[in-house]
Parts: sequence; C-alpha cells; structure tokens
Amino acid sequence: MPGWAPYTFWGQMPFKFPSLSLVTLAAYTPDEIDISIVDENVESIDFNDSVDLVGITVMTPLANRAYEIADHFRKIGTTVVLGGFHPTWMTDESLQHADTVVVGEGEELWPQVLNDFRQGRLAKIYRSDAPVDLLRVKRPRRSLLGEKKYLFTNMIQVTRGCPYACEFCSVTAFFGKRFRTRAIDSVIEEMDEMIKKNIFVFIVDDNIIYDRHYAEALFSEMTHLKIKWLSHASLDFAVDRKLLSLAAKSGCMGMFVGIESLHADNIAMMGKKTNRNALFAESIKVFHDNGIGILASFVLGYDYDDKNTFDRLLDFCHAEKVDSAIFPVLTPFPGTALRKRLSCQNRILSNDWSRYDMEHVNFQPKLMSAAELQEGFERINEGFWSFNSMLRRLCKLQRSNQVFVPMNIGFRSAWKKSRKTSEQKGALCL
Repeated sequence: MPGWAPYTFWGQMPFKFPSLSLVTLAAYTPDEIDISIVDENVESIDFNDSVDLVGITVMTPLANRAYEIADHFRKIGTTVVLGGFHPTWMTDESLQHADTVVVGEGEELWPQVLNDFRQGRLAKIYRSDAPVDLLRVKRPRRSLLGEKKYLFTNMIQVTRGCPYACEFCSVTAFFGKRFRTRAIDSVIEEMDEMIKKNIFVFIVDDNIIYDRHYAEALFSEMTHLKIKWLSHASLDFAVDRKLLSLAAKSGCMGMFVGIESLHADNIAMMGKKTNRNALFAESIKVFHDNGIGILASFVLGYDYDDKNTFDRLLDFCHAEKVDSAIFPVLTPFPGTALRKRLSCQNRILSNDWSRYDMEHVNFQPKLMSAAELQEGFERINEGFWSFNSMLRRLCKLQRSNQVFVPMNIGFRSAWKKSRKTSEQKGALCL
C-alpha cells in the first residue's frame, strides 16, 4: 500500500486504518502461498526483500508513488500486479509500470492471477465481467495485520454499490449502481469475532441505509452485540426516524454524510438526489437528537460556488454544530462523469496525480479563479479546525462526543502539520 505524502492532510493523520481490500484479497490467496501485507503509511517498504510477486492497490492521489514502488521491483526482476480504482480507469498508463493490471473488483480475479503466474502464463489485463456476489465473499484475513500501528482493525464491509451516481464520485463509478448486500448472519458472526479485541466497528459501506428493509434487519441483530459503530449514509436517513432510532439503539455513534453544498443548483448539478437544502438543519438536529454525530463532507468549487461560499459554509457549521467535517476540493478523478464534463469544457488544469489529493485545485472554477478556490480551501479549514470553532461546535454534551472530540483533535493536528510541511516544501504552489 503506497503511503500518503507528508504534505497532505491524510499523510499527517494520527488515526491510521488498514486497507480492507488487501486483507480481503489475502483471503482468496491459496494457503500454500506465503503472503505479507506492507502498508507504507505505518511502516517502511523493504526494497531488498526477495519476493516473487508484488501486488499494489492504487488510488489516484497515490498513483505516482505506486508507480515508483512498482518500477523499483520490476528493475530487480520482480513481477508486479497493479489493481484498484486508478488502474481500472487508467489501464494503459498503469501497464507502463506493471506486468499485469487487474481491472475492476478483484476478489474473483485474484486466484486466477496467482494460478496463471505460477503456470508462467500471466496475462497483461484481467477484467471482471460482473459485480462480485457479496453472499459468497470471504472473510478478510485480519491476522496478517499483526501488531501494525493502526488505531484499530475492526473494519467491515456489509454492502457495496450506490444507485445515486453523483457525478464526482469515483466509488460509484468503480462499484457500479447495483446495490449488493451480504448475508446478515455472516455479518453478525464476523462482527462478534472482531469485537473481542475492540468494541468499536467501522462499517466502510458507501450508504449503509439505502435498502431500508436490509438496514432495519441488520441494526436489529446488531443491538445484541453491544458495540459502538460508525459508517456512511445519505442525509435522507434523518427522514426515517424509526430506522435512525434503531441505529442509535444498535450502537451507532456517528455517520459520514455528504451534504456537499448549501447551493441548490450545485446539488442539482452533481446529481445528489437525496439532498434537499431546506432540510439540512432539521436533518442534522434529528441525528443529534438520537445521539449520533455527523462527519459532514462539503465539496468546494462547484460551478455555483463563489468567493463567499467559504464563509457561508463555516457559519452553517457553527450554527448547526456540525460535529466534524471535511472540505475536499472538487477533483476530476478518472472514471467519473465530472472528469468527462470538465474535459469537454477544457477546464482541467493538471493531470499530475500527486495533486489529486482533494487539497489542490486541478480545474478552472466558474465564479472564481483557481487561486481564489485554493485560498478559500485553506481559509475554511483553518477556521474550522481552530479551538474556537471546536468549542462552538462541540459544546453540547452527547454520547457521540467520545468519538468526535478525539476526531477533532486528531484532524486539527493533521491539518496543522500538513500545512507546516506544505509551506516548507512549497507543495501548494499553483
């Protein structure tokens, strides 16, 4: 797993989480094959290690580093396989740095890749023909993570896919619009095993509540586990008061929610069908009334954003006591409808993947300059992670504070350290 650069917010994050995709693929590796997982975010890569095959999962902002790692191993004669989001959309580019590229979901392809490698007939490209059936997915081999320096390893995927298809979202582009679910008894069994070490569980799904009947059945079973959990959900979760109450009863402490923008025209442009601006404040209150905190996402730079957007967003976060938030710069990731639109409009300014970390402006905004968007990104983060902002937002005592107070402190630390490193490196120069 390539590491984040130290000048990025995520590169300075004190809370480290493992790659669930790697330990899941490990479960599809035959027992007779020795396998180890190396995550550059928590350990150094031993480039002198004698191995037969190196597999690297690649996200777009880490693509350049992934290519450096791949090039090194290929120089010493090691076979390299690349997979994940970026190689799926940039297959020809990835093949310049790899012997093989896996396109799409890898669970059912990985055994074939390994078998072909052992037989000396490795193909250049392996492409998944259909979405993985989650009813047959294998349990991740978390034991391979050993004593690595992660906050915790209790990460689990219960559903996959999102039917909403927001134009900026690379997740939907990769997993497709078909919503798939695991067998609930298998999920509960896996969670029960996980919480023997830690009662906190992070469900990494894109929208845990899309299928309301499934979510209700899942939350009902989870109430017996006595766990504390977090996940992702669409804002319309707040409309279903019964389901939200059940989630709280089952141990839900917080939800990552994409509010994205306060401007209705931006919401319409991005295709965020679940969001209604008039209900934002009320929805947040409903979450809070159930003791569930909000980690909100606001995308900066959509076509109806202007220089006043940043102050309006910060005022909103203070007024509604948003527990925590991220403010990614709109980024035209490969494979997304957004990239296609901005390309057709000749508005993409850079294809340097190291700048696709959601902290750099890589396109020409409509109502402000790229420099003004960059400055606004810096300013809103500086304001949101100030101690004054944290006190204003977290002043109310509620059970979710046990998660969101440490989160805010960690995020503030990551922001401050990344900016200091950025200034030293000049990394944010346009």
